[in-house]
Amino acid sequence: MAALAIETQGLTKRFRSQLAVDGLDLAVPQGAVFGFLGPNGSGKTTTIRMLLGLVAATAGGARVLDADMPRHGDSVLPRVGALVEGPAFSPYLSGEANLHRFDAADRRAPRRTRAARVAEALDRVGLSHAARKKVHAYSLGMKQRLGLANALLMPRELLVLDEPTNGLDPQGTREVRALIRSFAVDGTTVFVSSHLLAEVEQICTHVGVMSAGRLVAQGTLEEFRDEGEARVLVRTPDAARAREVLAGLGLAADPGEDAFVTAPLGTTPPEAVVAALVDAGVRVRGFETVHADLEQRFVELTGEGFDVVQ
Repeated sequence: MAALAIETQGLTKRFRSQLAVDGLDLAVPQGAVFGFLGPNGSGKTTTIRMLLGLVAATAGGARVLDADMPRHGDSVLPRVGALVEGPAFSPYLSGEANLHRFDAADRRAPRRTRAARVAEALDRVGLSHAARKKVHAYSLGMKQRLGLANALLMPRELLVLDEPTNGLDPQGTREVRALIRSFAVDGTTVFVSSHLLAEVEQICTHVGVMSAGRLVAQGTLEEFRDEGEARVLVRTPDAARAREVLAGLGLAADPGEDAFVTAPLGTTPPEAVVAALVDAGVRVRGFETVHADLEQRFVELTGEGFDVVQ
């Protein structure tokens, strides 16, 4: 079994009468890019805050980088870079000055290399040209990049990023996507809370989905898709006849274009479907079994459209 960068057992948080996180058993492998998804109010941000020791759990426990949190926060947190609920900076200081202040607050950060590390972090997120501009003049996307730069001032074993592409233009989004991939290549585990399906599917190796405070699914991206309902897709000029054959097999075909027919496969072997179609004289120009994409799986698990995910 792969070593875990984040592990929780029965992690629970109750705010008075509201159960925000309910018995969470999370497993994030080391080196993974883990997409943490869920609708508004599903418990994502509360979970992240408990992992970082910002909120005390009501029950259960969490281990981050093989140490109990928050008990060992002093030794764990310097190895973790975090961007949670948007970056907060002094607006009338420059981006460079803000990073100098944050780095100076880290007693483990060597002073003699501070200037070089700040310059490197700004360069890595594409803000070298705005290093001396005051932060109040930054766009939302630039502030988001500055938050990423702050997380990169020291070498990190784990990055926890809450909506890292929020406010970025397409070019900035591509740059952050490339950054996240480079973190993983370097061996850093990245835990990403995001509502952008395209980003999750392009950068994540693993996915976890929250709904009403509970973790309803987790695993590799491939496993997540494969667990969805399998469907058959038949390309044929004989769509009406193909639907009749599928109905005879107990497969309810969806209404659609005449060029192809789709239906839930259920437990019927795909080869039996092909054989029935051919025996009935249906001209089969193409046949494949497909699984739900990430959005379909999300809707199946939560009953909500992905446009409400934060």
